[in-house]
Amino acid sequence: MRRLGVHTSIANGIHLSLKRAKALCCSTLQIFSHNPRIWATKKISDEEIENFRELKTVLDIRPVFIHSSYLINLASPDREIRKKSIKLLSHEIQTAHLLRADYIVLHPGKAVGQDIKEAIGRASEALSQAYEKAGGGVGVLLENTAGQKGDISSTIPMLSEIIENTPPGCVRGLCLDTCHAYAAGYDITKMEGLERLKGEIIKYIFPLKVELIHLNDSKKGFASGVDRHEHIGEGSIGLPGLERFLSFPFFNAVPLILETPKKSDDDDWKNLDRVRKMLGLIPGCQPKVDEIQIPT
Repeated sequence: MRRLGVHTSIANGIHLSLKRAKALCCSTLQIFSHNPRIWATKKISDEEIENFRELKTVLDIRPVFIHSSYLINLASPDREIRKKSIKLLSHEIQTAHLLRADYIVLHPGKAVGQDIKEAIGRASEALSQAYEKAGGGVGVLLENTAGQKGDISSTIPMLSEIIENTPPGCVRGLCLDTCHAYAAGYDITKMEGLERLKGEIIKYIFPLKVELIHLNDSKKGFASGVDRHEHIGEGSIGLPGLERFLSFPFFNAVPLILETPKKSDDDDWKNLDRVRKMLGLIPGCQPKVDEIQIPT
């Protein structure tokens, strides 16, 4: 069965993210390993790590994806920012290894006034340093971006250039965000656009492949260059476009994570159920767990 999940909170203990995912009947999940908006990190206790490892198996939630911090910019022309980015990413890779997570999802960064080629080179070098500093282990999934000013990862060829100069095992594949792809000029609502995307992935990325899909609708229009996620079926991609994408054979076995707007758990239920209907699954399911108690 297709693995489907959302980004869940790690509040009150990182292991509770797994219970939150199961309470929403998810079979995979994405988390942050720490507050993604500050450079400082806190040590995760041995007890939390053990609880996380055990619950992951007991609740059958897999793969587990850790999204890297929003502060990381491996392409920054500022030496200090780049140094802090390398250190933080290295820490996150080590944390993922301790938790036995499967992948780190990474936005490589922005050019910030540099030549794009130069920025891509810096990102490759910094990514290699972070991976080697961490001692290897959990690999990175590079995420495509929406084509905003300074983006160095909005097209498949750009992502390929970043990967080319990294050590074996560092980058394990791609995380494909539907909102970002659509905003960057890949029309995934049409067969021609899907075939173009498939062709570029095979040409530039193979033997690596897409290991995760961030399934998000887009608040803005096609090729807008704007990264604004929308509820499933309520944006410019729409239900017909997302249905066409989900039925495209090249992507139909890849795990799905929703990053749709969230003011309450009801929003997650609404978006998950819309995707379940598109996948032919029964919406409104109940978690098959005797007792899921989550501190508020």
